[in-house]
Amino acid sequence: MEVIQTYESLLDSVRPLDLLCEKPHSSLSLPDELELQAIWFNGQFGRDFVTTCGKKIHIKQFGFWNRSAGPDFLHAAITVDGETQAGPLEIDTRPSDWEHHGHDVNPAFNKTILHVVFEPSPSEHFTRTENHSEVLKVVVPLAIIQSALLAPLSASAPLHMGRCRKPLAHTTVSRVFDLLEQAAKHRCQVKAKRLLAIRESHGKDQSLWVALAETLGYRPNRLPMMLLAQRLPIHELKTKGERIPALIFGIAEFMHPDIHKKAPEESQQWLENLWGTWWQDRSKYQLDAGREIQWILHGNRPINHPQRRLATLGVIAQHWPTFRKFSTQPKALAEWLSTLKDPFWSSHYTLISKASPKKLSLIGKDRISDLIINHLLPLKIADGDKTAWSTYQSFPAPAINEKVRRAHFRLFGNREDAQQFLKKSWHHQALLQIYQDFCLADTSGCDDCPFPEQLSHF
Repeated sequence: MEVIQTYESLLDSVRPLDLLCEKPHSSLSLPDELELQAIWFNGQFGRDFVTTCGKKIHIKQFGFWNRSAGPDFLHAAITVDGETQAGPLEIDTRPSDWEHHGHDVNPAFNKTILHVVFEPSPSEHFTRTENHSEVLKVVVPLAIIQSALLAPLSASAPLHMGRCRKPLAHTTVSRVFDLLEQAAKHRCQVKAKRLLAIRESHGKDQSLWVALAETLGYRPNRLPMMLLAQRLPIHELKTKGERIPALIFGIAEFMHPDIHKKAPEESQQWLENLWGTWWQDRSKYQLDAGREIQWILHGNRPINHPQRRLATLGVIAQHWPTFRKFSTQPKALAEWLSTLKDPFWSSHYTLISKASPKKLSLIGKDRISDLIINHLLPLKIADGDKTAWSTYQSFPAPAINEKVRRAHFRLFGNREDAQQFLKKSWHHQALLQIYQDFCLADTSGCDDCPFPEQLSHF
């Protein structure tokens, strides 16, 4: 059996299964328009495109989210065949949305410099404004969309032993660890690529801010937290000090004039002060109807309520220089985050809840580990830090989630020594990557997956 050189070479050898193979746009399940806009703003789709009329486009500045009616992004800057243009930019799923959303009869869209869509039109389609001017249009290529989304074909794979368990059953422990290490390194590269795109587009601080917000949002509120971090970038908060919590809860639409009346008496004055602070900034920051951030409030444990997650985001924003300093020191960061406290949120689940008799952590160990493993260490590894990989390998495994459990069973079945491939966090990351690249990309029920045959050649 030959030593595995790179996980990328393994993926290249099974390219027909790869999600980057040529397919029609209609075969790709796109996220909703708001998520596409958020991914675009992160710079994950890149900055260089070609319009439908053949002009070369480079995104110089992504601008900023429009909080009111009109185009999605304001004050963007692009070059068109090398010539700079500045103005609003509109993101839609498909070309026909321009008319369906009424942009063609709305004067607010007359100065739009670029219309970006993600599905080509089956017929010739021109984007025109209310004053009959044509707007340049970019259809983001399918390969770029797939590379940015990295969306598997399936959400889960059946919990049964896969055909790959047979070659892996006879593979030495050291060679299994070779495979897992390469898969984990590939996962780090994928994650770092995304954060590097944000860093290139908006700076290092904003890439850390988005990573932190997404981590705190976890699965149900990952997108809402990312949208909040984009609409309230960290550079705007650095000078706000004690006003930060009010801004965060205000933009999140959790503030209203009578909120204090629904709270226990001991919290009412604090809430009145919070509302008063938000009122002073409301006209500048409040999102218009249709632009509000939609939160998932059901299905969360009380400790994971989005208001608590936002509160933690606000506390860290108030200590941003410390967070930024420790972002390159994983163990120091973990220790600092675990000691965070707040006079109100260390004993409350929501803005209007009664005080808890027990002290509440602002951020739990799993979320701290998630931030470090999925965001900060991949960036350090990509930046060439010589100690980052060994630090990455040292983190203990978190609780086994369902995807890890399925991947582990499909690969190793009843192998007697299989538990040693679950002991570290990077083992879990490797299993998740293999599960996504192969198990979730296979539609044959494992019968035609090329992964087992490739393993037998190693």
